[in-house]
Amino acid sequence: MPEAKNGLPALHTVLFTAAAMVAFAANSLLCRLALQRATIDAASFSSIRLISGALMLALVVRLRSGRGVPTRPDWLAAAMLFAYVGFFSFAYLTLSAGTGALILFGAVQVTMFSAGLRAGEAFRPIAWLGLALTVAGFVYLISPGITAPAPLGAALMAAAGVAWGIYSLRGRGSASPLTATAGNFLRAAPMALALSALLYGRSHATPTGILLAVTSGALTSGIGYVIWYAALNGLSAMRAATVQLSVPLIAAFGGVFLLSESVTPRLATASAAILGGIALVLTSRARGAHTARGSRRRTAE
Repeated sequence: MPEAKNGLPALHTVLFTAAAMVAFAANSLLCRLALQRATIDAASFSSIRLISGALMLALVVRLRSGRGVPTRPDWLAAAMLFAYVGFFSFAYLTLSAGTGALILFGAVQVTMFSAGLRAGEAFRPIAWLGLALTVAGFVYLISPGITAPAPLGAALMAAAGVAWGIYSLRGRGSASPLTATAGNFLRAAPMALALSALLYGRSHATPTGILLAVTSGALTSGIGYVIWYAALNGLSAMRAATVQLSVPLIAAFGGVFLLSESVTPRLATASAAILGGIALVLTSRARGAHTARGSRRRTAE
């Protein structure tokens, strides 16, 4: 049963959601940990992450045989997945876990909001205020200063966010999102291997680095998506979007406790602006959808 009688998500939905958010935040921590200590290069981390994720998802889909729906190969989605993983890894050569997760999440949401505008979606004034607040938070975060993130790292993570946003848009409405995700991982893996081959002279990997990459691919990506899709069965679209606001915060606190990173006033202020702005947009869109449904019901009556 997706929801309890009071309209709130059932306990298993809450647990699945919490586990998925921790898994997604852990991807930032695992990648930053591996690259910060130079246990593996960024290209190899990307390749191993995608290969191990593809193998894990293929195993899950096989175990769930008969429940998945065949999906048409989407090479653009696979390319966007590869771009996300690659840019993500190289960005974490210079970014802290919290800063990287914040830039990534913000870029994803701005990309999806922009797609909504392009599709003719009407935004209320409060939504425009939220977008302005989000952009202002981005500008403040990356503006020159002692505590500003590395420009190249910020640009790479923003590109990763745009790629992930496009990937997410491509997957909307999929009849079998888990099967589609497994196929996209499988098609993206050779792209990552080609990048690793191109940068072979700079490659290096210790057992620790390989283990971190496999954990990121098989567990926090592969199993993370399985858990997330299970959680989505009990979440409304608004709740699903809102809970993802926790990912940058989990990554930031994880970076403090596990990687000895610091939360600077700049990061704290930018986080409040970016996440607050996104929350305003999500709230406005949810109210707009509710009003539209009410209007359709009144018309039908």
